[in-house]
Amino acid sequence: MELSRPRWKGKGFADIAHANPMSEIVAQLQVSLTQSEAYALLSGCDILLEAEPESADLLSKASFGRAIITSNKDKQWFQLGPEEAFYLCHALKCLKVSRDKETCMSELELWDHFRSKREAFPEFYKAYFYLRSKNWVVRPGIQYGVDYVAYRHHPALVHSEYAVLMVSDGDGNTSSGRLRVWSDLHCTLRVCGSVAKTLLVLMVRRYGSDRNSLNCLEEFIVEERTITRWVPERCREDQGLEEAVGVD
Repeated sequence: MELSRPRWKGKGFADIAHANPMSEIVAQLQVSLTQSEAYALLSGCDILLEAEPESADLLSKASFGRAIITSNKDKQWFQLGPEEAFYLCHALKCLKVSRDKETCMSELELWDHFRSKREAFPEFYKAYFYLRSKNWVVRPGIQYGVDYVAYRHHPALVHSEYAVLMVSDGDGNTSSGRLRVWSDLHCTLRVCGSVAKTLLVLMVRRYGSDRNSLNCLEEFIVEERTITRWVPERCREDQGLEEAVGVD
């Protein structure tokens, strides 16, 4: 994806981000959760994680989940979305998930659970994994009518640069009809333009038929497409001449 200049939220925030690369923060989080043997509880489509102070601080810095305010100052609860939880469990291998605080779920069991809740979970997770593996901070994008928003660093430091839509070519996928109608594309671009974000479409293509196995993730190919709104006034060949001679 083509990188534009980041819009930092304050003076000196760029220096803070450069001194604390997101890749290093996530690596520290991985070590912290592994050493503390972090255990999370499955609650419907979400995961509830009780974190030690160090892990809680790193979860916040890496922008994973949503902190839940409680009266307990020694531990902090976080609510993780399906993609976030599975990324910590499957990609980073630093989180265990349980239904009953006793039996740890395997990665395949957790995979099957999320798939049962959302048919297109494999494609959404692949898109999330794709962005996180490139050290983008990925947050829900429902307020902008998209799947995710992508930040160069922590949302407290910088504005998000991309509004992200996952589009799959899989049969029966509920996301496959998006952006195939001109009005949908036009409305999405208008919203993105009004909040100074670039629309990034991640085309998740599947090569293989078995979506039950975790191995299907290796069969997914992600293609990037950035879509911008065409403004005719910026493309006229005679625009420069008209401006030079003062033509209205």
